[in-house]
Amino acid sequence: MRSSTVRTAAVRLPKRFPVGTRFVIEGRGGRVRLRYLEFPDGRQIVLPAEAGSRTRPRRLRRTAGRK
Repeated sequence: MRSSTVRTAAVRLPKRFPVGTRFVIEGRGGRVRLRYLEFPDGRQIVLPAEAGSRTRPRRLRRTAGRK
């Protein structure tokens, strides 16, 4: 069986997954190193290891009257 791995930030995930799909989290020392989806046919979609790597940093909102 041949497995393929997709490593791209532009992957659109399906709304539904086939039966047997696994969500795998690998880590060490309390830190997540690798997250991926593994489909029953062996394909893998690598997901960002940390939330910060998949979202843009938020801007701090300044409130009126604060300097």
